[in-house]
Amino acid sequence: MSQKILLSAKEIEIILHRLACQLIENHQKFEETVLVGIQPRGIFLAERIQKLLQEEYHIKEVKTGRLDITFYRDDFRRSTRPLEANKTKIDFLVENKRVVFIDDVLYTGRSIRSALTAIQSFGRPKTIELLTLIDRRFSRHLPIQPDYNGRKVDAINEEKVKVNWVENAGEDCVYLINQ
Repeated sequence: MSQKILLSAKEIEIILHRLACQLIENHQKFEETVLVGIQPRGIFLAERIQKLLQEEYHIKEVKTGRLDITFYRDDFRRSTRPLEANKTKIDFLVENKRVVFIDDVLYTGRSIRSALTAIQSFGRPKTIELLTLIDRRFSRHLPIQPDYNGRKVDAINEEKVKVNWVENAGEDCVYLINQ
């Protein structure tokens, strides 16, 4: 097994600022916009984006939640090990809001399809957009594309993209792992 660094901590920081600026261009003051991190790893990205928007770009209030999609996945019954659900925390209404789903890696699109179903439990959004740090563009099973994207990666065969965050792995780094 070998691994190659795709993004360093500095590159991730630059990308996060670019993504935050793109969101500001389209959502201005975020009065009608909410950010929703897809559990488990999308929450780290969502919290980083929220922090940048508020602290660096002085957006007063950016509502951010966490959405667990475990039991909305089309493959959840196929696992040989018991599934562990994460916690959903959406303490605001999504009815008629502009929702931005945030996830670390867009791979097959199945997680986002599950999130589209899960969010309906909280109301009917006006629009839904997708922000991802990594887009594995040649691996899609469903016609889902990000509206905001950090980096496109052409991972093939058995290659895996692994995103590490300081919050869960002690470092900010993205690796391409060849298994």
